[in-house]
Amino acid sequence: MHYTVLAGGTGAAKFLLGLTQVVPQEQIHVVVNVGDDAEVWGLHVSPDIDTVLYALSNRLDMARGWGLPDETFRCLQEIGRYGMPTWFRLGDADLATHLSRTEMLRRLPLSAVTAKLAESMGVRASVFPATNDRLRTRIETPDGLLDFQEFFVRDRCRPEVLSVLYSGVPDAQALDAAVHSIREAQLVILAPSNPITSIGPILAAHGMRDALRCTRAEVVAVSPIVGDKAVSGPAGKLMEASGFDVTPAGVARCYHDFLDNLVVHASDAAVAPDIRNDTIGVQVTNILMTSPEDARRLAQFVVDENRTAPR
Repeated sequence: MHYTVLAGGTGAAKFLLGLTQVVPQEQIHVVVNVGDDAEVWGLHVSPDIDTVLYALSNRLDMARGWGLPDETFRCLQEIGRYGMPTWFRLGDADLATHLSRTEMLRRLPLSAVTAKLAESMGVRASVFPATNDRLRTRIETPDGLLDFQEFFVRDRCRPEVLSVLYSGVPDAQALDAAVHSIREAQLVILAPSNPITSIGPILAAHGMRDALRCTRAEVVAVSPIVGDKAVSGPAGKLMEASGFDVTPAGVARCYHDFLDNLVVHASDAAVAPDIRNDTIGVQVTNILMTSPEDARRLAQFVVDENRTAPR
């Protein structure tokens, strides 16, 4: 028996930490977004994979929501002397992960590298990149296309967004292990992640939506939107640019072809009829995770409310 979580971003990391207090970590499978991956100083950086691995190994800097705690930035300071860009702040300890990944990618696919990193960190969950193929999120602005990290980190989400694109989709095949995990899961959970740039690239990999439509398990998503605002990050801005209402109902429409239930915040209970019109069930609770206990309580709610037998 296992629980499969589609994940990306800090909300997913918090939820996963809550889930590890509810079910054994060995029963957790995580399918992670790779649309945020970037090349920095010649190194392959996988921000969402690293956030998941650091969280599950109890090494994540929870104050920042990314990277490692007690980090130093000596390399960053020195590399700036040579005119290299320093807007993507890689810490000294964090660099070890990226150096190791880049070296291993010379001979192994990303999924195998991720498994080796997870084992080295003592992670007992199974962590899968959504695809081994190159799939990247691009943000279309009036001044041209930006890589996601340029938009998110360098420009701090300020540019006007015209559309969101997933580069590499024609060749991006969903990882076989991820598809199998979804099809055989006891429960599939879409973490409270940005539907456009955290979950969207996962769904863009060929075979992923089919797996979600065909799984025997219930598929439940936790809304990252409360009212008409994102709990954190630029999800609202990106949903609007992609043609979705910035509401829990808009989140449901992002996943309309496979979603069974959507978990919304108590203050959004009134939107339930709009969502149910899409034949999606609505489950209401406090979805805000301001403490580890909040995350545990939310994960417990999701598991308890969706204990039905596989379809």
